[in-house]
Amino acid sequence: MTEDLNAFIKARALGIPSLKPDEKRAFLGNFRDRVAMAVTIRQLHTEAMSQLLEQVLTRYPQYRVYLNGLMPQPLIDQYMKQALAHEIPFNIMAQPGLRVKKTPRADDFGWVLADPKQKIARPILL
Repeated sequence: MTEDLNAFIKARALGIPSLKPDEKRAFLGNFRDRVAMAVTIRQLHTEAMSQLLEQVLTRYPQYRVYLNGLMPQPLIDQYMKQALAHEIPFNIMAQPGLRVKKTPRADDFGWVLADPKQKIARPILL
C-alpha cells in the first residue's frame, strides 16, 4: 500500500515518463527513425525549398507532414496549403499547456515528413 502511494505521488510530481522526449520535441513529436525528411524554419523561407517539397510530396504520398505551430502564420498557411493540394495528411504541432510562449529559432525544424506508425528504411537525403 505504501509503495502504491509513493509511486502515485512520484508520478504526479514528475509527470508521465516518456521515451526520448528531446528527440520527439526536436522532430515535432516523432522519433528520429520514423522521419523521412526534416527542414529547418530558415530553409522554409526560400522559394527553392518550396519547389523541392512539391516534388517530395508528389513522390512520397504515404507519409504525413508535421508543421511547427510556433512558426509565423503565413509560413504555416503556405505549407499547409501545399500538403492539402497533394492530399497529404498533416498536423500542426504546438505543445499545449506551456506557460511561456517560446519563439522558434531559425534552426528549429519547421517541416517534418514522417511515417506515424513505423520506422523508415531509407530517409530522404538532399
